[in-house]
Amino acid sequence: MNKIRKGDQVIVTTGRDKGKRGTVAERVDEQLLLVEGINVVKKHVKPNPLKGTTGGVIDKTMPIQQSNVALFNPATGKADRVGIKILADGKKVRVFKSSGEEVKA
Repeated sequence: MNKIRKGDQVIVTTGRDKGKRGTVAERVDEQLLLVEGINVVKKHVKPNPLKGTTGGVIDKTMPIQQSNVALFNPATGKADRVGIKILADGKKVRVFKSSGEEVKA
């Protein structure tokens, strides 16, 4: 079970975007996440007349390691660690480590 999922609000904990907040757009693989507005780089692209794209410099969001982000806890307004708790009916849920509250997806 992934502790950080698509649609979660996260805060960057390390790197040049430290302290910024964004929403997880997609999971690239087991370790990498695409977060909207985070890790944006300039990319030079060639024109491709077959696809109808023009060349130039574009802004592109690159993946970031999930170890460099933490889930945003709206109750405290800060980053928080996440744990997994098994309920009485056998269902697994994500909980914030600081308060034990369930993460609202």
